[in-house]
Amino acid sequence: MDIIFQTWPWYVSGFLIGLVMLCLICFGKVFGMSSNLSTLCSMTGIGKRVAFFDFDWKLQRWNLVVILGAMLGGFVAVHFMGDASNVAINPKTIAQLNQLGIDAPNGKLLPDVLFGNNVFQSPKMIFILIIGGILIGFGSRYAGGCTSGHAIFGLSNLQLPSLKAVIGFFVGGLIMAHFILPLIF
Repeated sequence: MDIIFQTWPWYVSGFLIGLVMLCLICFGKVFGMSSNLSTLCSMTGIGKRVAFFDFDWKLQRWNLVVILGAMLGGFVAVHFMGDASNVAINPKTIAQLNQLGIDAPNGKLLPDVLFGNNVFQSPKMIFILIIGGILIGFGSRYAGGCTSGHAIFGLSNLQLPSLKAVIGFFVGGLIMAHFILPLIF
């Protein structure tokens, strides 16, 4: 029982993700968190004002199971699998983060300066969260899907647009981490 509540090795998690993708392909479903969020928006009736959300959300009810699973998985991960003892961060990375004023996780999975509750007390961090959310929404709409949809589902279907999107995500992430993040902090 103890093995269940530890972080799983990549080959177990990867196999399970691949199995889920295979099942979705067999049932003709498309996976991606942005499509799940579109379903939630459509449920509110906003499709009467925004054409993008004007579709029969009842055909996408299974997306709600994905959202509930993500929330349940997050709860289980935080409350039962939060032991960061097997997370090894390169000392050079810790030194670079310290230069930016970002603390080392020190036994936690995420640094408090970026993911703690104190983020909501800083106007600068609230502004960064709002701008980041807008950019993520714009990017997923512009790319025709989110990172999970393209990287997990699209690549497993050998879709060239997904490969292009994933390359763009990685290049954008590298630019953000190496050039823009140091300017923000």
